[in-house]
Amino acid sequence: MNADKKHSVREYLSVLQNRLCNVFGGDQKHLWNQHEWHRSEGGGGCSRVLMDGSIVEKAGINTSHIFGSVLPSSATEARPELRGRNYEAMGLSLVIHPQNPYVPTAHANIRFFVSEKSGCDTVWWFGGGYDLTPYYGNKEDCIHWHSTAKAACDPFSPHLYNRFKRACDDYFYLPHRCEARGIGGLFFDDFNELGFEKSFALMQSVGNSFEPAYWPILMRRCQQPFSDRQRNFQLYRRGRYVEFNLLYDRGTLFGLQSAGRTESILMSLPPIAKWVYDWDPKPGSEEAALYENYLPRRDWIES
Repeated sequence: MNADKKHSVREYLSVLQNRLCNVFGGDQKHLWNQHEWHRSEGGGGCSRVLMDGSIVEKAGINTSHIFGSVLPSSATEARPELRGRNYEAMGLSLVIHPQNPYVPTAHANIRFFVSEKSGCDTVWWFGGGYDLTPYYGNKEDCIHWHSTAKAACDPFSPHLYNRFKRACDDYFYLPHRCEARGIGGLFFDDFNELGFEKSFALMQSVGNSFEPAYWPILMRRCQQPFSDRQRNFQLYRRGRYVEFNLLYDRGTLFGLQSAGRTESILMSLPPIAKWVYDWDPKPGSEEAALYENYLPRRDWIES
């Protein structure tokens, strides 16, 4: 693949990381803890983590660009024909765990893979998306989140949003709990059907839309009063977030299997979480409403 194309993706990821750190760090953006790391097999990354901010309890915004001689099993599970090939992978991942339980946790990821082998065609694809994990559901927030996601996809095809939303609902699901992690958003992988330029433009559209999707929600809810009850429910639901990331998340598995930097791979975990044995919400409560009205799969834009 042309080196200029790879450079353009790498440059975009770096610019996006800087922009998002400036936005979500607010007046504490100087407190981002930055660590540039290198990987023995090739490549490295730049991890930035903010802890104990006035609005954000923990945020991580990482970029990576790594090389390897053999694709990890998490990357070839659905593409067995790629086993044994070398690869180049670059991406940006972020997670924001807010202080206020009325603000959802947000996650986003965009990535680019190239796999090459002598005598064979180069295989490349883009992937990414974002999803929202509320503790206390809010219909206005859900509609805004999904409407912004749809607007990012529609210039490329009127069918992509519904396709990526279904994939997101399928992916961010905890089968051992029989429940969704949150209210979804977008998820796509192995995407190259529009050709390089348009597929790259789609990835950029998704990456650029994260800020307008999440920032208004963060600002609307971050000053809402809450008590120990809401805080404890937030910590309890964060446990579900941990379970998904450690049991099912392919990005986590890929990072660990490719010998990436463990601290960067696990930066998505919340700083505090809680597990309570055999707990159920009280009928008619705000907590019960999350399970009844928000976690079940639904079409938010037509709500």
